[in-house]
Amino acid sequence: MLRWGEHLFACIGVCFVLYHLAFESTVMTSDSMAPTLQGTSYENGDRILLEKVTGYFRSPRRWEIYFYYNSEGTPVAKRVVGLPGERISIRKNRIYINGTELEPPGQLREIKYYDYGELANGREVDCGHGYFMLGDASADSFDSRFTGLVMKNQFRGRVWLIAWPRAHFGFVR
Repeated sequence: MLRWGEHLFACIGVCFVLYHLAFESTVMTSDSMAPTLQGTSYENGDRILLEKVTGYFRSPRRWEIYFYYNSEGTPVAKRVVGLPGERISIRKNRIYINGTELEPPGQLREIKYYDYGELANGREVDCGHGYFMLGDASADSFDSRFTGLVMKNQFRGRVWLIAWPRAHFGFVR
């Protein structure tokens, strides 16, 4: 029995270390990513699981959702749209990268992006070494149009899974 208890505690310890290094859980407290991620407070927000492993091996990819803390320390989840070295603009609710219209993936084609903040009136922003992040609810999203670019070292992890509520359970796309 002692040997089994020793193995059980060793497994729990390995699981704890693995979780700490590879995952993080948090709650969506803003409707800026609706309908993909939902919630307006800690009580009713989607419980999401972030995975941190891919950040060790590759850079964030366009259309992935990443969790980070903005310059004011507020936790934020937004979608990567502009990559380092690109120029981004929004005209007629469409995203342009280096002057060419960007075609969003299937589930995002109905989203209208608004030219607010730094992208107002067709202005273009140079991403430099950062990432330009946009919320899916573009009309009401405090994203890179207002807060500026996000550097890779600010990312906490890629939003990977909605763990709760059960009705929203699944991998995030």
